[in-house]
Amino acid sequence: MNISDRKKRLLWQVPFLCFLIAGTVYIIRQQQDSPYQHNRGAIFGTTYHIAYQSNDNLEKEILAELNKVDASLSTFNKRSIISRINRNESVAPDEMFLEVFQLAEQISKETDGAFDITVAPLVNACGFGFKTGAKPTPNTIDSLRRIVGFKKVSYSNGRIKKQDPRIMLDCSAIAKGFGSDVVARYLRSKNIKNFMVEIGGEIVASGISEKRLPWNVGVARPTDDSLNINQELQAVLSITDNAMATSGNYRKFYYKDGKKYAHTIDPRTGYPVQHNILSATVLANNCATADAYATAFMVMGLEKTRQLIENHPRIQAYLIYTDPQGHNKVWFSPALKDKIQN
Repeated sequence: MNISDRKKRLLWQVPFLCFLIAGTVYIIRQQQDSPYQHNRGAIFGTTYHIAYQSNDNLEKEILAELNKVDASLSTFNKRSIISRINRNESVAPDEMFLEVFQLAEQISKETDGAFDITVAPLVNACGFGFKTGAKPTPNTIDSLRRIVGFKKVSYSNGRIKKQDPRIMLDCSAIAKGFGSDVVARYLRSKNIKNFMVEIGGEIVASGISEKRLPWNVGVARPTDDSLNINQELQAVLSITDNAMATSGNYRKFYYKDGKKYAHTIDPRTGYPVQHNILSATVLANNCATADAYATAFMVMGLEKTRQLIENHPRIQAYLIYTDPQGHNKVWFSPALKDKIQN
């Protein structure tokens, strides 16, 4: 090819390149100019806040997705799949229920039963004790422990099998996170890149915020403020393209005989945990996983939590705990160092 031919070919390529560049700039500007929608409401016995960049308000479609989760996993919904299973009706679990059930089973195994979706009878019994100041008797706890344990429930032949019909399933420690995941999936299916989904404090974030900055979320500083008036922050985490969930017992406790008892119940013993973790914030690839591990870490305590995280690099945690002198301390996964904003 001679020089003249090369020049002619280049002249044909220049308009195409200009068109390509112009198109790219147009798309980017369109994305930048698109407004952020803000949807708020109530679901799963809590509230939700969803922000996403889109020309269309998708609140109706988002609520439809949340109602699917409610119809599968909410114990507040008497016609939900989980409620019917708890009543021992013959019902086939839907895909959402199975996804959460199998994830819960996996995390229960990995945490040696610290996370357990059958713990509800113990929580209810001890919850009554928190309100009245009267702890359940050892005989009551021993009796309830017979119907608690993730190994006593399984899935086979299209049905959930319970070793004892009195066993109750409660996915509240994983369902809010899963709900956030479901909404995030829907937004991604609509090619929405920038969003933050928050349901009851369980969050999935992607892309950038309305301020054109990464999504940042505060971690509350633990206090004995039962009215939740003080909102001091312990830290601010950058959680873009991550899911985050927090569990804490520092506003849910009572004193008896000089001891501080948390609302968190150890499914393996039946008794409230007595250790030094005040708050566990977990980052993971999906919010259901983060939600479940945050609950488990409150049961496991500091050392066992650190050991588990060392063996599960996909899980990152920010833990607030008390030292022997009663001072608040912080431990966090090394991978979180660059995500802590203060």
